[in-house]
Amino acid sequence: MKTAVFKSYQNGFFTFWFDNGDELAFEEVHPKALYKYNLKEDASLVDQTFKLTYSEIFDDLDNSVIYRIDSLMRLDATSF
Repeated sequence: MKTAVFKSYQNGFFTFWFDNGDELAFEEVHPKALYKYNLKEDASLVDQTFKLTYSEIFDDLDNSVIYRIDSLMRLDATSF
């Protein structure tokens, strides 16, 4: 699991900033994670830290990559 801060949901992409300074936009999120954390509509989740796992899904037809969040767990100040 990697640690990242949720920054935004815009134009169908969920943007997270990782500890190493990388920014990654996810096109998909596992439905169970979205059910638990409504990243699309809950503004209180912006700037919150999460532990997440993700997959890179390659499309051989157009040589593109889709990033999908597989699991998501919010950390609070007492978790550190």
